Amino acid sequence: QETFIIIINVENCFLSSFMIFLMNRKESSPFINSSTSDVEKCQQYDGKNMALFEEEMDTSPMVSSLLSSLANYSNLTQGSKEHEEAENNEEARKKTVQAPRMGTIMGVYLPCMQNILGVILFLRMTWLVGIGGVLGTFTIVFMCCSTTMLTAISMSAIATNGVVPAGGSYYMISRSLGPEFGGAVGICFYLGTTFAGAMYILGCIEILLMEGLEGAEAEAALLNNMRVYGTIVLSFMALVVFVGVKYVNKLALVFLACVILSILAVYAGVIKTSFDPPDFPVCVLGNRTLASKGFDICAKTIERGNATLTTKLWRAFCDSEFLNATCDEYFTSNNVSQIQGIPGITSGILKNSILEKRGIPAVLDPEAPETNTNRYVLTDITSFFTLLVGIYFPSVTGIMAGSNRSGDLQDAQKSIPIGTILAITTTSIIYMSSVILFGACVDGVVLRDKFGEGVDGNLVIGTLAWPSPWVIVFGSFFSTCGAGLQSLTGAPRLLQAIARDGIIPFLRVFGHGKANGEPTWALLLTACICESGILIASLDAVAPILSMFFLMCYMFVNLACALQTLLRTPNWRPRFKFYHWALSLLGMSLCLTLMFLCSWYYAIVAMVIASCIYKYIEFCGAEKEWGDGIRGISLSAARYALMRLEEGPPHTKNWRPQILVLMSLDAEQNVEQPRLLSLTSQLKAGKGLTIVGAYTNKSHLSQSLRKLMEVEKVKGFSQVVISSNLRDATSHLIQAGGLGGLRHNTVLVSYPKNWKQAEEHHRCRNFIEVVRETTAARLALLVPKNISAYPSNGERFTEGHIDVWWIVHDGGMLMLLPFLLRQHKVWRKCKIRIFTVAQMDDNSIQMKKDLMTFLYHLRFDAEVEVVEMHESDISAYTYEKTLMMEQRSQILKEMHLTKNEREREIQSITDVSRGSIRRKNPSNLHPQRSIAEESVGGGGEEKSEEEVAAVSHFCSLNQSNVRRMHHAQKLNEVIVKKSQEAKLVLLNMPGPPKNRTGEENYMEFLEVLTEGLNRVLLVRGGGREVITIYS
Repeated sequence: QETFIIIINVENCFLSSFMIFLMNRKESSPFINSSTSDVEKCQQYDGKNMALFEEEMDTSPMVSSLLSSLANYSNLTQGSKEHEEAENNEEARKKTVQAPRMGTIMGVYLPCMQNILGVILFLRMTWLVGIGGVLGTFTIVFMCCSTTMLTAISMSAIATNGVVPAGGSYYMISRSLGPEFGGAVGICFYLGTTFAGAMYILGCIEILLMEGLEGAEAEAALLNNMRVYGTIVLSFMALVVFVGVKYVNKLALVFLACVILSILAVYAGVIKTSFDPPDFPVCVLGNRTLASKGFDICAKTIERGNATLTTKLWRAFCDSEFLNATCDEYFTSNNVSQIQGIPGITSGILKNSILEKRGIPAVLDPEAPETNTNRYVLTDITSFFTLLVGIYFPSVTGIMAGSNRSGDLQDAQKSIPIGTILAITTTSIIYMSSVILFGACVDGVVLRDKFGEGVDGNLVIGTLAWPSPWVIVFGSFFSTCGAGLQSLTGAPRLLQAIARDGIIPFLRVFGHGKANGEPTWALLLTACICESGILIASLDAVAPILSMFFLMCYMFVNLACALQTLLRTPNWRPRFKFYHWALSLLGMSLCLTLMFLCSWYYAIVAMVIASCIYKYIEFCGAEKEWGDGIRGISLSAARYALMRLEEGPPHTKNWRPQILVLMSLDAEQNVEQPRLLSLTSQLKAGKGLTIVGAYTNKSHLSQSLRKLMEVEKVKGFSQVVISSNLRDATSHLIQAGGLGGLRHNTVLVSYPKNWKQAEEHHRCRNFIEVVRETTAARLALLVPKNISAYPSNGERFTEGHIDVWWIVHDGGMLMLLPFLLRQHKVWRKCKIRIFTVAQMDDNSIQMKKDLMTFLYHLRFDAEVEVVEMHESDISAYTYEKTLMMEQRSQILKEMHLTKNEREREIQSITDVSRGSIRRKNPSNLHPQRSIAEESVGGGGEEKSEEEVAAVSHFCSLNQSNVRRMHHAQKLNEVIVKKSQEAKLVLLNMPGPPKNRTGEENYMEFLEVLTEGLNRVLLVRGGGREVITIYS
């Protein structure tokens, strides 16, 4: 019959599935969180041989579905989880316009070539060779090119280790080093790319002002002209980028063609100088180059017929045109000569210009009047090696141009490594060969002429080109325009990628754009920042700023590759195999060296900016888990530290409470005593280890517990144990909490309230077992009573005392805890008082002196008082309390009644006992507790049967319990008298009974000991010294 029923059920499932299939053909959706009924599941997996895994399909989709989703992967900047959410979103399902996809040449190689072969090659390279010499400039070029090549190798390894969506270098750094490093370096790289656009535009305007629009007569208004024309060019370029990236790519071909033609023209001119050097005279006065605009003939006088006539040059240095005029002293004492500016590659000047160039101008006499100095070429004719590095390095910073556009590439993993390394190789050859060729062809006098003042305002590199200098003019102009466009294209995309990740909250608005993904708002911000760079109006002032930002980005790219390689994370499987951690570390070292070599103060400023962004993201940014290398470093460092901790226990000087907080939950799984976490925060102040443990038998509560820890500002770990009973869970937390040497040494548990009630008896038993286990494990124990009366972290005590009752030595825990509490702002203004108990045979005066000396050596500031406790007879009240305590214990053990019956029985026995005691000896009762209970009765009356029974009860009491109760009562009287107004009382906690027969008695002793006190912290030491007088 059972078999028949199963067959019927299967057939019904099949028929219902078949009918649903005919009525509504739907594709199966075995993805995460897919809500389907049992009938739909039968339909989905019927005939797919998936019966064994039907129950797991909600969390584990079929391989075919997974592969299909991976094959349709789109280059989103989110992680896999966000990508799945985006796919499930209805808005994401709408068909969007896809931006054009590019290959290696168009997407990586050409943009890198444009950015690298930029403004520095045409406007500053000849000047660098003239100032630094061939050897010095070649060293600079080799260092910078080596740095970029090593960075490109590291970048290639990272780029081929998975899909690289939009964001390029930012994406690679953030996913390798974490959101904090990624955001900090990403913002710095964005600023560098934006200011690079400003530098290229300034170079473009410099060419226009020198050659086209204004000529050489506009030096007085050069800065303002650069600002005005620069703003106009920036507006035009931003408009072109806004129209679309495809137009930038089309213009890139034209611009790069002009650049290549210009470089070829330079090489052709160098070849031409070997057999036909051009006639390129330069006028020199002594060893000073003369500005060409100040004369027409390079001579002081000319012979015309039999007369000697002065020239325009004479009139520039003399006060009249006559031969007897008063002239400049340097002009009179030196001759005017004309040298060949471009002697040619076969002239042999290279060997004379390895270290320095010939004809370095003489230093002007500081005491001589500064007359006619505008007639010489004096602009930056001397400089420092470090300044040359800072000015040159931006010329090699275009290596990220391709990776920044990774979102527009067809295959970023293939295009980025090949295109970037090819571009760096090509440009490095061009730069290094240019240094040697310029030093071999052009005289140093011409090379040091920064703005071409001695060659009629022409570009110095243009004088070498063939067939015409105008080839260089147009080539350099288009080169700067193209590089500027590439910067304005890459920078907004970088900012958009950072904004879409959401790690910097105030940048989220810049993640929006047009329908095809163009970053409109990011482009607007980029244009504004770029305008601030244009307002500087000096190419040489902007260049070192770029160097800092780019070098910092390159340094972290190398660091990311080195970390991933050394940590050997399982996900580190790059397709690019030609990398090594040593190369990455070398590249990182070169980057750091160049940063401080260029400008140490700019390097510090850049690091401060990056550090501020890092801290902002750490405190205010979104939490992201990207499996970064910093997490891997943390794990490795933690493992190493844990292994070191295993070598031995910490020294007393390093001891601090590592607290395990045992939280209790109510029936609704809510935390009963949240003030325990407040006390933990006040004890720890964010230092050391804190583990917050809880027990549940339903569901996992780690997230809610973690949120409560954040609210109470407790820095530590949460651990929730799922168990069937409280005792096992608590024992597990105490014994198995922590890891290796990083374990708790102190347990914090709340005093069980309402422990006398029968339904709370299990909590009482658990508390006593906690005391036993901590004692056996040599752990310190802190038990706050009336925890709900403890202050929260927001309260402040403006006055009051923390009283310490030091009865037995526990290793110094009682001394250390008030010191730790006073570090927190809640208890900071409370003063510490230390009380100790003296017996009859103790010298209380000497005890006080010794205690003050001990506190002085411990560097503790506290008031000291010695309390004398005299021996006294045991009162009848003590006997009564002991009797009630033992009777309650006996009843709970031997009687198995219902709750109501048990309470009635206890009450009846208690009433009989109290009545017997009152009739026995009413005059010996405790005065404060017996007044209301006294009854009139004569002592000489004959004893009734009840009185006889009471006397027999007293005789049968455990004398040890009587003594304990007596001591607890007397000590409580003293503590209440001295410390009733104290903000907190710290007290030694007596140990539990060795046998388990008197556990309820133990709780009664604690109750009597702490009666009448508001806030009490019972303390048990862990059996070791925790404070020391030694340094």
